[in-house]
Amino acid sequence: MRFQNTYKTIITVVICAILLLAGCGKNNTDKETKEQPKEVTVTDAMGKVTIPANPKRILAPYMEDSLVALGVKPAAQWSIGTTVLDYLQSDLKDVPTIGWDLPLEQTIKAKPDFIIFSSAGAIQNGNYEQYKKVAPTYVFKDEEGSDWRKQLQVMGQLLGKEKEAKNALADYDEKAKQASKKIKEAIGDETAAIIWVAGDQFYLFENTRFAANVLYGDLGVAQPQMIQTLPAAEATWKPMSLEALSKLDADHIFLVSKPGETGLETLKNSSVWKGIPAVQKGNVYHMEDPSHWTISGVMANSLTMDKIVDSLTK
Repeated sequence: MRFQNTYKTIITVVICAILLLAGCGKNNTDKETKEQPKEVTVTDAMGKVTIPANPKRILAPYMEDSLVALGVKPAAQWSIGTTVLDYLQSDLKDVPTIGWDLPLEQTIKAKPDFIIFSSAGAIQNGNYEQYKKVAPTYVFKDEEGSDWRKQLQVMGQLLGKEKEAKNALADYDEKAKQASKKIKEAIGDETAAIIWVAGDQFYLFENTRFAANVLYGDLGVAQPQMIQTLPAAEATWKPMSLEALSKLDADHIFLVSKPGETGLETLKNSSVWKGIPAVQKGNVYHMEDPSHWTISGVMANSLTMDKIVDSLTK
């Protein structure tokens, strides 16, 4: 009798153990099933598009900033000839280039499983239907693609990286908050401006143009009177004459250009340039990588912020 009771006890324990393991296995299987990414259908600028689950080879020309911020390496990176986004090359140095207009032959060769465009206007030659045959294609709505914050958030949603997008924006905002305090302590209400020298042309950034959003918006640096009276930014901006720049009443100037631009020599030899307040005070900071000053994105803006803080607080 004692043997039978012991035997029953052993059998009961074994059965319970089996049921427990089976339950754990089922729970793990259910959990894994729930966590597996799935295809989703969303509405973009062109209509309905089904986003592939966990895409690996992504083409998002001129939006590589958002991809890098999310920890994603694209299948190929935007380029015009040999020109690429220089400020991202530490992350993209091994990534092949693709033409800025995404030629179909190059697109097919890149073997993407997901293509993303910043707007309908970014699709060249009416090739939308052809791109769709290569891979699922998402086209940002204008209000999403033109705002770097929204672009990053939507990109995070498309790629299942909402948390990474949220964290990147939170980190950026905290960085801007601290940087703004440092600059305020260093220069108070002094003003600053950004000039881009390309060839022999001079472009003065309006208060909402690319890096100016960082300078005036995120960091709260005061705008010179000349900047305040400039027309609102247009799709195509116009170069400014040296004579017009003589009215630039800025205490500090960020001079953005690649080394060797002919316009730099023009400024060096110009009495007009030498008469500008910031030049007279020795407050001109030459930035030799225009790539992150002339685009908007969390990576670009963060690097621009570093350069501004280093210059104004040294």
